[in-house]
Amino acid sequence: MTTKSPLAEDVKAGLRAVLRHGLPLTAGTPPAALLELRGVVGRAVDPTDPASRAEALDGLLRSLVARYPDQRLAPGVRILFGLNDGAGLNLMKRRALAAEAVVYEADHFRKRIEPAMVEQLTAELLADADRFRLTKLIAPRLAAATARQPITTDPFAWEVTAHEEALTRVWAAVYALRADLLLVERLISLDEAPAEIADALVSAAWRWGLARNVAVDFADIYPGEASPDDLMFLAGWCPMLTPEEAVKIRAAAEAAGDADAFRTAVAVALDLDQTWVRPYLDAAPTDPIPESTDQ
Repeated sequence: MTTKSPLAEDVKAGLRAVLRHGLPLTAGTPPAALLELRGVVGRAVDPTDPASRAEALDGLLRSLVARYPDQRLAPGVRILFGLNDGAGLNLMKRRALAAEAVVYEADHFRKRIEPAMVEQLTAELLADADRFRLTKLIAPRLAAATARQPITTDPFAWEVTAHEEALTRVWAAVYALRADLLLVERLISLDEAPAEIADALVSAAWRWGLARNVAVDFADIYPGEASPDDLMFLAGWCPMLTPEEAVKIRAAAEAAGDADAFRTAVAVALDLDQTWVRPYLDAAPTDPIPESTDQ
């Protein structure tokens, strides 16, 4: 895995090169500077395989373009990089359509707006790489099993398997929480009915309690590997909770078998609407890529 991320100018030049053909990427098209980004290497199924890195880079770029922070320019940047109406078109046609989509004269778009878009995506790629630099926690990669893999009758083998089992349960809980948090953000972006968003938020709170319980148990059994906070931050942004509120959500989640049962259980001890739901509904996110806060 790379130990040093490319410089900003290299990443910017790499994005300009990607623009020539647009998305999707193939193994032969991405510039080396982009394939060396920590966020790309960390997401690749096989970091040693350029094709695997290219696939990871393609997914990362699609995600960043889909969440472009300037909503007025977002349709244009998607077309420019070959998504939506820009799919399958050459760069000249993509530029023309993108300029039209954001209501700019074509020459001004090419000279001013397009460079600003590349600059923004460069900053987001580097910020993503920095987040990977700051965490050593990477979900274990899975390989297809071609046969049953029995465990030998040996204390060391049992210990290793127990650790893998515990780690897998942690990541299962973290990813389940992240899925619910992504659903919440998508519903908010779609401006769905508040009641539907609130239901999704209750489910996310239940998942938060489950994940927090698993993370705490893992940290107790394997101290020093990862703190509960470090693990929870990976799922995405959640409202700030006091220690007392966190304990109540954890207890209700442990006692509940599903989100509906959790809603009933937590209502006895906590006003979930004020603690968890309102923070999402009362304020728009300031960053299109959710960041974690200490809790």
